[in-house]
Amino acid sequence: MDNLKEMARAAKQRLKNNFWEECKKNLDEGAEYARERGLNEGRFKHTMHGRVKSEIKGEKQDEFYVKVKTLLDREGEVSDAIGRLTDREYYATLSYEEKQRYTLRLSAKYLQALEKYRREKELEI
Repeated sequence: MDNLKEMARAAKQRLKNNFWEECKKNLDEGAEYARERGLNEGRFKHTMHGRVKSEIKGEKQDEFYVKVKTLLDREGEVSDAIGRLTDREYYATLSYEEKQRYTLRLSAKYLQALEKYRREKELEI
């Protein structure tokens, strides 16, 4: 019951602070920006919908993605990104086969994060 009251309180606060008007304004401006640049307007709206939904739910960004985003913002795409993202202490405890699997999983996660980063940068105003 407390959770429901908390959710209702948060919804009321969003209404008081014109949250939805701001969302609509940002969505319209972003859609116009996407249209002017020849980008997919529907994809932009879908991305914005996901961001708003995450914000309302109070979801945190994936820590790995935040690390990748920070690296890309600071230095751009670097050739040793996997090495920089490797957890050295954990990596040192692994056998040869486990190191190979760890590196492959890390590479796949990095590629997903890189693609997400590129999509976000493409849609930034």
